[in-house]
Formats: sequence, C-alpha cells, structure tokens
Amino acid sequence: MKKIALMLAAVLVVLLFAACGTPASSSAPAADANLEGTLEEIMEKLYEGIPEDQLPMLANTPITEENAEYMVGVTADNFKEGLSSDAMINAVAHSVCLLRAESAEAAEELAKQVEEKANPNKWVCVSAEETIVDRIGDVVVLIMASADNAETIDANFKALAE
Repeated sequence: MKKIALMLAAVLVVLLFAACGTPASSSAPAADANLEGTLEEIMEKLYEGIPEDQLPMLANTPITEENAEYMVGVTADNFKEGLSSDAMINAVAHSVCLLRAESAEAAEELAKQVEEKANPNKWVCVSAEETIVDRIGDVVVLIMASADNAETIDANFKALAE
C-alpha cells in the first residue's frame, strides 16, 4: 500500500512541475513579418561572418526590367524592387538577389516562381554549387553560390526574422 501511495505522489509531483513550466517557443522564422531596412542594408547583413577571402569581388546592381529575367528568372512586374550582388568576374558563380514584393502573400508566390525559373547555369562556363530561394515577409532571396557561402548567407537571412 505504501508503494502505491509513493508512486501516486511521484506522478502527482511530475504533473505539477510539468503544468508550471513555461510553454515552448517556436524557433521558426516569422515568414509573414516584413523586414525593415533598404535592400542594400539587408544585403550587407547577409554577408556578415564570411571572411573576405572566401568571397569574390562583388558589385551590387539594381534588378530592372532589362535584367530581371536573366538575374532571377521572372519579369520586373512581379516585384516592387530588386537588388543583385554578383561576382565582378563572370567566371565565378556567385549571385545573391533580393526582391521586395507588394505583400507577404505576393512574396510567397514570387518565391515559388523564382525557384522554378531561376537559372543556376546563367554564367558561360560555371554553375552555382547550390541554389536557395527563401522568403521573410515581403522579401525574397535567391542565393546561387558555393555550398558553404550559400548556406551561411541563407542562415544570415533567416536570422533577420528573429
């Protein structure tokens, strides 16, 4: 009888502690919360933590009606503004593009289109090791780069949602 009473008391204590605990928080990025700042400011944050010697020489270029399909695979009427950070030497497969859509819902559709239509083989003699398309709120990122850099840039992008 004492064993049963001790067992019930132990179960009661465990349930009591479990009920008093704090609820688990979600670590998933807030996909519908818009990112603050200009595309240039966001782009700068994407490269944080990557040593300069692991990146090619880069130049930022606005994504316009003339270059949108080449850069991201969709026409410029699909987004409000765009910025591309590309290797200055064409023999290096590195391109990071930020697109700001009209809304989070429009960005979700834009991300699907970019993922489907972007060309990781757009360079004459090289191809990107990894292609990643991601979204936070109204901003879509297209990353075409070496595997290490692509993953770091994507992790930096996801960290902006926190």
